[in-house]
Amino acid sequence: MEKNIIKYPNLKQIEQLVWRQLQETFGFVMKQVLEDMDQQIADERDKKRYRLIDKRKFNIASLFGEIELYRNYYLDRSTGEYVYLLDRYLEFEEAGSFSPLIEEAAIELAVKGRSYRNAANTLQTLLGYRVISHEAIRQHLLEVTCKPKKREPILQPVLFVEVDGLFVKRQGKWKKGKEEKIAAVHQGWEVNGKRVSLKNKRHFIHKGKQPFWEAFEDFLIENFEYDPTFHKLVINGDGANWITSCREYFKGRVFFSLDRFHVAREVKSIFSKHPRYRSIRKALAAYKYKTFLTELNSAVGTLEDEEKEERLVSFIRQLEKYPEALGDYRIWLKEQGIDTTGMRPMGSAEGTMSVFAKRLKNGRSWSDKGVSAMGTALVAFLDNLSLKTLFGRIDKWTEIELEKKPPRHYKEKVKRTIGQVTRDNLMYLKGKANIPIYNVLKELSGF
Repeated sequence: MEKNIIKYPNLKQIEQLVWRQLQETFGFVMKQVLEDMDQQIADERDKKRYRLIDKRKFNIASLFGEIELYRNYYLDRSTGEYVYLLDRYLEFEEAGSFSPLIEEAAIELAVKGRSYRNAANTLQTLLGYRVISHEAIRQHLLEVTCKPKKREPILQPVLFVEVDGLFVKRQGKWKKGKEEKIAAVHQGWEVNGKRVSLKNKRHFIHKGKQPFWEAFEDFLIENFEYDPTFHKLVINGDGANWITSCREYFKGRVFFSLDRFHVAREVKSIFSKHPRYRSIRKALAAYKYKTFLTELNSAVGTLEDEEKEERLVSFIRQLEKYPEALGDYRIWLKEQGIDTTGMRPMGSAEGTMSVFAKRLKNGRSWSDKGVSAMGTALVAFLDNLSLKTLFGRIDKWTEIELEKKPPRHYKEKVKRTIGQVTRDNLMYLKGKANIPIYNVLKELSGF
């Protein structure tokens, strides 16, 4: 039996071969489709209005490499402007030198990742060439805006709100950091086995000079079928003045719940080894706020640490301003005639903050415009909103509705072009037909 002396490529070599060949194929296909489209536009244009001047070279960076093509350049006789009609039909006028998908991928990597530089490096690693700089990503992100959804119906007479502040450093010598005021709104809890998720969660980041709660209510009216004369609010947060002022703004329409995470953390910090620690925790867990305050007051003077004594007195004074905030909001809702079946304890504010803190903190400092743009993008990704970019793109390419797909004849044209370019264009397909890689790659030319 004759020995097999064929030299096989390893998996990495095959992967590199296929990837580079697909990149080259993509470039050929894109070039041909765009130039054919440009020629069709030239043939069908209003020749009295648009005078063809010449063809000009254009390079565009795409997900599969740089594409070079020549496009028609016209004089618009009615306006006196010089235009590329291809760009106009592609909705790509003055859009720069890289494709919409590059922009979308770069922005998503920048928002979900650690930094702009990391996003640029990740794209380079994936695509094999430096497609976009970190500064270009930053400039594009600075211009994004959200396209709002339709107003959402409210499924019950109450909305739940988790609110907290996030301190973010600012760029520039002697510039103080600022607190970003953030709220998360949801419509209750959905239980799936052991997992619990929040229904229809939306996020709000305060911007501008309008008072926080006034701006927040405008947000509710714009994004939900919210009726201030009918719907109640349950707001959970810490004791910051701007948060507790919700009681004065909404008055009888709101139940303010003091975030139990912060309260429990302070109790543990003061009483962790104190003999009353267990009874204090039990009173807090049972929503017995009168008993809880009695336990705290009775513990004054029993701490050995003077600093803890001062913290305890200050803690009690704060809680006595709104003792009912330590109670169970569900009792208040029942008094309003609202069914509380399936309602759970509040307290996801810290989880909400961690999502924003992961990208905005960790030693980073920001310009006001930069943190505002990143906040807009974070909210868009968290709430599944469309982002409008410099290119005017609104819908993500992975979420385009069926009716917005390209015309059928263009889909067929692209398929035919891919077949023509791929056929007889792979090195191994020109060799022997009895080796494994030939059979594998042969599938790529089966158009």
